[in-house]
Amino acid sequence: MLPLLRRAHPQDYQRVGQITTTAYVSDELIPPGAAYLQFLADVAGRDRDGEVWVAEGSDGTVLGGTTFVAPGSPLCEIARGAEAEMRCLAVDPAARGQGVGEALTRLVVDRAGSEGLPALVLCSSTRMLAAHRLYSRLGFQRLPDRDWSPTDTVDLIAYTLPLDHG
Repeated sequence: MLPLLRRAHPQDYQRVGQITTTAYVSDELIPPGAAYLQFLADVAGRDRDGEVWVAEGSDGTVLGGTTFVAPGSPLCEIARGAEAEMRCLAVDPAARGQGVGEALTRLVVDRAGSEGLPALVLCSSTRMLAAHRLYSRLGFQRLPDRDWSPTDTVDLIAYTLPLDHG
């Protein structure tokens, strides 16, 4: 059964922050104590400057979340012009393999499409191999000219999904 997808409520912020920080550290994407963990935990800030969306299980438990970033938002890292961006996709390890990440990604694709935006972009750690397979399956294409490294130990690769409005 697919999760319920909805905008995050303030009472979800702590849970989403915990899922996101735990996932990024336990998957060894960033080291414990990294400054970026403060950004990942600040779900209220991400929801202020973007739209935090959650996947909720049948029992009401938040299973994961992501952030839709509209063009011009201060959260944009690699988006240019009228492109939307997806950031901070994370799924509770206990809920992985159940389609939560795919459902959240499809939601952001649909959200960008509903705004008539030309493309959705995102960046992903070189270590996120399952995410790369998902993005490829959904039609995302590599965007190597926007690959970057925010620190000496983190390498990010960029993807784009042109959005068809015809």
